[in-house]
Amino acid sequence: MSHQRKRKQRLTAVLALATLISAFGSSFQYGYNMAVINSPSSFMQQFYSATYLERHGTPMEENFLTLLWSLSVSMYPVGGFFGSLMVAPLVNRLGRKGTLLFNNIFSIVPAVMMGVSEIAESYEIIIVARFIVGICAGLSSNVVPMYLGEIAPTNLRGALGIVPQLFITIGILSAQVLGIRNILGNSAGWPIMLGLTGIPAVIQLLLLPFFPESPRYMLIQKGDEKTAKKALRRLRGWDDVDAEISEMRLEEQSEKAEGHLSVLTLLSQRSVRWQLISIIIMNMGQQLSGVNAIYYYAHSIYATAGVKPDDVQFVTVGTGAVNVVMTVAAVFIVEASGRRLLLLCGFAICCGGCVMLTVALNLQNSVTWMPYVSIGCVIVYVMGHAIGPSPIPYVVTTEMFRQSARPAAFMVAGSVHWLSNVTVGFVFPFLERGLGPYCFILFSVICLITLIYIWLAVPETKNRTFLEICQMFAKRNKVEIKLGDGDGDLPLKASRGSLEGALQVTAF
Repeated sequence: MSHQRKRKQRLTAVLALATLISAFGSSFQYGYNMAVINSPSSFMQQFYSATYLERHGTPMEENFLTLLWSLSVSMYPVGGFFGSLMVAPLVNRLGRKGTLLFNNIFSIVPAVMMGVSEIAESYEIIIVARFIVGICAGLSSNVVPMYLGEIAPTNLRGALGIVPQLFITIGILSAQVLGIRNILGNSAGWPIMLGLTGIPAVIQLLLLPFFPESPRYMLIQKGDEKTAKKALRRLRGWDDVDAEISEMRLEEQSEKAEGHLSVLTLLSQRSVRWQLISIIIMNMGQQLSGVNAIYYYAHSIYATAGVKPDDVQFVTVGTGAVNVVMTVAAVFIVEASGRRLLLLCGFAICCGGCVMLTVALNLQNSVTWMPYVSIGCVIVYVMGHAIGPSPIPYVVTTEMFRQSARPAAFMVAGSVHWLSNVTVGFVFPFLERGLGPYCFILFSVICLITLIYIWLAVPETKNRTFLEICQMFAKRNKVEIKLGDGDGDLPLKASRGSLEGALQVTAF
């Protein structure tokens, strides 16, 4: 057993490449498109105004320009919400890898549209393309963690589950670097910058077909044990995969009675009640904790601290680099520290950072060195969010649900994620106008509430099988979970290799 456990810790070339290609082709674009229009925004708005003037012969009104730009920004998370609604039907029909390949349509098409928008003299193309690429982000932000969570061995599931978030941060940083005025963040380069989002999609479309589909999907949902075994052997790097296949068969027997759960069915299932509450609160906490507001506010904080307008872009790149470095750190420590500790520490740091930022912003005009404290608070907040609130909710969403419930669970989590994202985007300008720096106190309260919930209700899931995690939640959901073969119940751990055990869930 010790020898087998040692072998399971290996990261094989096939598993590593499947992880990198799926995350680069999908998650990278999510981050890239989130940040890509920030730096060239003034030049894009000049294009909007010039196009309108050429069409109508009169200058565009300021309010109409503001509306068009708001649509250009907000269509991305709106598309993300609609993309998250497509997760369950697509992954159940096309599989995890198949959905990622299909999703490239929603990247390549809008990339071409945005790239030719200036030549076509149409700002409407940009707005529509932002919605379509938002669909791509909504799908990828849910399907990539699901795919990686299902192909990874138990002892590497957390580390590989954070890789999508790592590529999101790399995508943000890449957009910030390309957005530097001397590179592409100028009047001539912005269409190219917008169109570059299609390159990762093309690479994924060419390479991902050579890598396995999720073995759990092939065995449990398609009933194709031969293909599932072949995929597992390629992913693990050895032939003896019977133990994992046996664990999947146990889950398969429990799935037969349920079939694919729809969102409505999932919401009514007593056996997943606390799992659902947990992913909803964690995804709301992730987005409503102020992370987007911090980025919105960063430019003004840096300017107030005396950073020259031309240098703000470089400080922003530095903040993005910190985000990447801390997410890399999370990849390496998640299996040692666990998911729960990273969530608790991350939300605690974000809570403290928001409180300190409120104090610093209020004292900026009266204390000469306080603006630098504000910059420090932004960096500390970004570090805290990067180690826990940003990456871990995706990991635990994969781990808390069994195969039949996982697509619907990601659909719920994704919808909450994007709705919360849209809410912050729409509400924050009004909060900033009405409350000023005190709006960050509201974010600190949200961080604190999320932290308390995680402390009280979210168990540690590292190094546990999906069935073991299901059993952990059984008492809280007031259901009894047994593994039995008809003649008596078997303990869960003892039944991992059993072919006769069937998972039974009964209320009490």
